[in-house]
Amino acid sequence: MRKLRMLLLVAVIGIITVGLAACGQSSNQKTNSSKSQTLNLSTTAPLDTIDISKSTGYGQTGNAFESFYRLGKNGKPTAGLAQSAKKSKDGKTWTFKLRNAKWSNGDQITAQDFVYSWRRTLNPKTKSTYAYLFSGIKNADKVNADKLSPNAVGIKATNSKTVVVQLEKPIAYFKVLMSYPLFGPQNQKIVDKYGKKYGTRSQYMVYSGPFTIKNWNGTGNKWQFVKNNQYWDKSVVKLKKINYTVVASPTTGLELYQQGKLDLTPLSNQQIKNYKNNSEFKQYPYSLVSFLEYNFKDANSTKRKVMSNRNIRTAISLSINRKQLTKKVLGDGSATPTGFVASQLAHDPRTGTDFAKQQAVANTVDHNEKLAKQYWEKGLKQVGVKKVNLSILASSDDQTSSPVTQYLKAQFEKVLPGMTLNIRNVPGQVATQDALKGEFDIYLSGWGADFNDPISFLQIPESGTAYNYGKYRNETYDKLINRAQNRDANNAGQRWDDLVQAAKVFNKDQGMTPLYQQVTSYLQKPSLKGVIHNTAGTQWSYKYAYMK
Repeated sequence: MRKLRMLLLVAVIGIITVGLAACGQSSNQKTNSSKSQTLNLSTTAPLDTIDISKSTGYGQTGNAFESFYRLGKNGKPTAGLAQSAKKSKDGKTWTFKLRNAKWSNGDQITAQDFVYSWRRTLNPKTKSTYAYLFSGIKNADKVNADKLSPNAVGIKATNSKTVVVQLEKPIAYFKVLMSYPLFGPQNQKIVDKYGKKYGTRSQYMVYSGPFTIKNWNGTGNKWQFVKNNQYWDKSVVKLKKINYTVVASPTTGLELYQQGKLDLTPLSNQQIKNYKNNSEFKQYPYSLVSFLEYNFKDANSTKRKVMSNRNIRTAISLSINRKQLTKKVLGDGSATPTGFVASQLAHDPRTGTDFAKQQAVANTVDHNEKLAKQYWEKGLKQVGVKKVNLSILASSDDQTSSPVTQYLKAQFEKVLPGMTLNIRNVPGQVATQDALKGEFDIYLSGWGADFNDPISFLQIPESGTAYNYGKYRNETYDKLINRAQNRDANNAGQRWDDLVQAAKVFNKDQGMTPLYQQVTSYLQKPSLKGVIHNTAGTQWSYKYAYMK
């Protein structure tokens, strides 16, 4: 799971924009892009690294690196470096046969390149941000905790084309996980050759994906992705070049788009209002959900009782008009959630139904002020108080925090008699530390899925998890998640039912209260075709993109 609290949402959108933000000229303006198959994109910040072991996101670089699979449409794994794969009956052994593929420098990609890469990433000296995604692979957690040698990781090369992976238990979403560039190969010869320089400039790297990176020096505001002529599936790659430019301001981005210098540009809230009826207006959802986290271990005994009362939490949720919040307060096209898990993230393996529809519980995230008052009065009576004075912690680094917290204060104090909400907007780093220490009553938080499976969200509220800052605990919920991750892990249908039940328990309990799901709006040139967008993981793929 990616650590996407509210203080990080702006940075995350920057990463997403890096992966997508191609700004495009209006339809009546022409460039030579369609003839030259050159795509012009923007990003809000320079790349920090192109080392897959150390990366903090793959929104852009997922187009330069490849694992056993790639992420295709609707979050489905599609062909990557694996020619074939076989899973054992117990679901704990995966055998991958590699296709004939080469690095961008012409070296053969081998099974040992995968073994080396995984060991390097899990080595605690590497300090990989995403090492936790290896959890469940044999000995991965122990290796990353420096309790075992990297050689103990459950991956081996039985020959140059065969990779065998051992799991500690079946991982239902393992194939999706193997679409993540993090799990791709690395060329040890190149790592050894460049040493500390490896991944710090585009020339200190070799590439396994559809594109190579050129003219990136680690700090510059311009660089290019160029078609990788050594790529195993190069015949389907139509784009010859992707130009990236750092554009920090949506205003500047819009100007460049209108001048025909960008093929797609993200819009600010005000720009959305002006362009939402434009034929080039596009919206793309992300599995980023903003929510309220309650402190069940509040240092103040009265507040602790208040936060631990389900009726009070339900009253808080029912008092929120999420349509008003998304359409008027935010005005950015964000969506109203049905529960804790984002929509368009994962679908029932039997029916294709969105998990978000199946998790819904009536009278939990609806707007019903009359019912909210009833729950509120019942809760206050149970706690034995007539007035409640709480504080909400939020990151001032996020531009949405102030309008959201101001809205919540006004709404709670209007709908819930005796409620006073004090706003505490502090720098992101301070908010993070205070949340970690449990120094809050309510925390304006957020999360984004790393991969297309409900567990990417549903692991958070489990007892004892790192991001369960409020120390929520529900034994029934824990048992259902444990059942899904263990007993039923190798039974897709039963596992799915376990997760749906768990989500319903959590949503009914309002262990955390979802506010909205991030949807980002863009202007996109009509001539830009074939871009694949997903709500999680490598959100943007340009392998099949082209300029018509």
